[in-house]
Amino acid sequence: MTKETAQSKSTAGNNDQAANNNEKMVELLKALYHNGMTALKMFFDDVSGQVMNQERYGPIFVFQVTDADKNAYACGFFLKELVARFQSGNDPAQWMASFYFEMMKAEGGKPLPTPPSGEEATKAFIDRTLVPHCIEAVRGEFAPESVHAGLGIVPEQGPVFEAGFRDIKDGNNVCAVPLHVLMAYWHLNRDPADLLIEGMYNIREQNKKS
Repeated sequence: MTKETAQSKSTAGNNDQAANNNEKMVELLKALYHNGMTALKMFFDDVSGQVMNQERYGPIFVFQVTDADKNAYACGFFLKELVARFQSGNDPAQWMASFYFEMMKAEGGKPLPTPPSGEEATKAFIDRTLVPHCIEAVRGEFAPESVHAGLGIVPEQGPVFEAGFRDIKDGNNVCAVPLHVLMAYWHLNRDPADLLIEGMYNIREQNKKS
């Protein structure tokens, strides 16, 4: 076998592997989309959806529910979390529907928010909307405990929102979520504070075990 033949076979093998991986991903996306639609139709009559590919986060599933008054409510879900939910068997339909029930408490519909355009608009959104919301939600969840909540910098991740317990002195007492992740949740009509609150409950649980 010549060197060129070996290289040709190697390239062909890589191409076959890539094609096989792509095929598996397409099948996974189809299955999750179908499961998501089926889950929401257990609770709502009018459901539509689409799969978007976001460069930073990969495939995102956006489902829209329209009520009897033709008001539309949209919510987005990440690939990994849908896989985990449907594999867990922990009532994924109820979990997905809960986001829409929460949004429907406010009448008139809720489409996906329009992301801020430009650096100044993004900074204003973070300072005036995202950060105050997260601070209020975290402090409210754990009141009257004294908690830390605010902006920070992690060298590997850049700007983050940090939240933690002041009275936990040993070990990890702070969870940090990159601002871009919190923004992504916000613009999928998901509450970014849920990530921080979940992280803090995990810290509390770990502290009890240690």
